[in-house]
Amino acid sequence: MRDMRRVVAWAVGLAMTAPLAGAAAPPPAARWDAPGARNPLLPGYFADPSIVHDKGRWYIYATIDPWGDDRLGLWTSDDFRNWTFSTPAWPTKAAATSPTSGDAKVWAPSVVRAANGRWYMYVSVGSEIWVGSAPSPAGPWSDANGGKPLIPGNFRPGYHMIDAEAFVDDDGTAYLVWGSGLNWVNGRCFVARLDRSMTKLDGAPRDCTPAHYFEAPFLIKSGKSYLLTYSWGNTTKDTYQVRYAVGTSPMGPFTEAPNSPILETHADRQIISPGHHAIFRDHGRAFILYHRQSLPWPPADGAVLRQVAVDALTITGDRIAPVTPTHDGADIPDTARRRDAGLAWRASASSARDAAHSPERAADDSYATGWAARADDPAPWLQADLGRERTLRESRLRPLFPTRPVRVTLESSRDGRHWNTALAEVARNGSPIVLRHAVTARYLRLHVTPASLLEWTIE
Repeated sequence: MRDMRRVVAWAVGLAMTAPLAGAAAPPPAARWDAPGARNPLLPGYFADPSIVHDKGRWYIYATIDPWGDDRLGLWTSDDFRNWTFSTPAWPTKAAATSPTSGDAKVWAPSVVRAANGRWYMYVSVGSEIWVGSAPSPAGPWSDANGGKPLIPGNFRPGYHMIDAEAFVDDDGTAYLVWGSGLNWVNGRCFVARLDRSMTKLDGAPRDCTPAHYFEAPFLIKSGKSYLLTYSWGNTTKDTYQVRYAVGTSPMGPFTEAPNSPILETHADRQIISPGHHAIFRDHGRAFILYHRQSLPWPPADGAVLRQVAVDALTITGDRIAPVTPTHDGADIPDTARRRDAGLAWRASASSARDAAHSPERAADDSYATGWAARADDPAPWLQADLGRERTLRESRLRPLFPTRPVRVTLESSRDGRHWNTALAEVARNGSPIVLRHAVTARYLRLHVTPASLLEWTIE
């Protein structure tokens, strides 16, 4: 096992020298805590991503951490950098349940467009695989199989019926791959054709498990070869990684490639347990979207908190080159290079939990870092100094957990001594949380509960 103490040491010993938010773009991020880092791609803690690009809009569907939620996370963006969070009406834990359901939450979506023009989602709920459909990636989504799972939890006793991924071949034939083990061992991968309705299996499933398989299969085609990519190891430790195997049919068999793994822990880069990925192509280039552990790692409270990242991928024939995971992410053709950073401001706060959560972290244009007050702070606040009086119309807040309510009060000041209420207390969730405030001020002071924030953008 690689020495993880170095990762924590980087975090605790950070110098609090982040530049002003909104300043000139910094060079590519070499460290996880570098200002302007474009990985993580999404603000907050999410895993198991699936991605769609349709009619100029990007969609990322993902598991909500820690360890799933009763709902699914959906992020949308028109430029690939500025994302808006929502939760579709389906699936939910309550709506997708059966006599064979377990207690597991909503996990691991896969969204594809079928030959019939509709969109289909395959998602794990209660350790079963459910299927829904919608007229567009935005929804509205609804159950497509009469209120019962496509793959029930008892389909193959001794294995985990999760992590389904749909693949549509060049001729329009659709396939489903899925499966995991129990207790981080004994992973098993199954594959079956889907019928034209996309809601039933067309024939008996096959066991197509390659070497070093645990879960999260993702099938792609390259030339005449079919590449089954998958995760192996334990996502809660530093052993999770992406591997792949090659076959001549989407039904297998698959033989593991000699250059596996293609994505793994790099302690020297502070990248821990990357895996459960999706592969997508845009303008002829390939990319890998995946989750990895948030930092500092391991977390003091033991929570499973993963974040979504994107990097470039090279596929040549039936070989995938090992990925160099980065903190700066990949440039996607015809998308924005950076997020909207807003006005430049200097941060101060009533307190900070530690150096890794100093107030500057809410003004560094990075979703890897954020501010958090001490637990014993009786009245926490975060303050922005804009340098001079400005007309300020709105704030956009990126909380750690978009599904959880955040209570916010905002004050403004021209001199930093006399304060006026710019916004009375409101309770909101989502990301971004948009606060409208037409004020002229040099200073803004945010009272927020819970007392933590990934990013605060001011305009």
